Amino acid sequence: MTWIRYLSYFFAVAFVTWALTQLEMTFPGSLKLHVVLNETDRFGTSEFSPVENIQAIILGACCFIMGWVAKHCPSQQPIAIPCGGLALVFLIRELDYFLDTIVADNVWQILIVVVGSLVIAYTWRHQKRLQIALARIWPSPGLTLLFAGGVILFAFVRFVGHEPFWMSILGDSYERIVKLAVEEFIELLGYFLWIIGTIEYALQARAIAYRMPQPAARRLRDKRRADSEGRF
Repeated sequence: MTWIRYLSYFFAVAFVTWALTQLEMTFPGSLKLHVVLNETDRFGTSEFSPVENIQAIILGACCFIMGWVAKHCPSQQPIAIPCGGLALVFLIRELDYFLDTIVADNVWQILIVVVGSLVIAYTWRHQKRLQIALARIWPSPGLTLLFAGGVILFAFVRFVGHEPFWMSILGDSYERIVKLAVEEFIELLGYFLWIIGTIEYALQARAIAYRMPQPAARRLRDKRRADSEGRF
């Protein structure tokens, strides 16, 4: 069943990416990566873009799945809660424009500080439980994919999407929409890895939570048998 899941991930990512690119090529400007709201708006916004909408949906799904893991797989709470909190921080950041215009100016910054502080405090307070949870689930394909997505979002896209970098490359031909398109699609790639990693992690956590407990004697016997077989 594993290979079927991974094929499903492949086709899902390929389909969404194909649909977005075809949408733009068929109806130029439909991705709305650079919308100028008024004459005084020098930078425009990409908040109405289908790309950013998909990113927000993915982050919401990550929060929901991690919440499910925290509720139904108690041994993995120390991992699931910080990961879900991190996804929530990113979701708030993605919705900053709407929070500013609908709720209050810069309210998204306050929310990020509150959620981020709670995540840091929880992680610090449950350090030992976090180590135990990691020991129970590692090696974990899901956590590896989450880490890969984090590298793209925290490091890679921050440098590649830097505006002076594109101004240097394009020179007099620089247009901000080029930088925005590259940045948003790289972020989307990172979020693709996050949702896949979240699903795989949840499946692994569920398998651990619902696995029949083995008596200590049987675990020791199986370990001795595995050690003896590994010597030859």
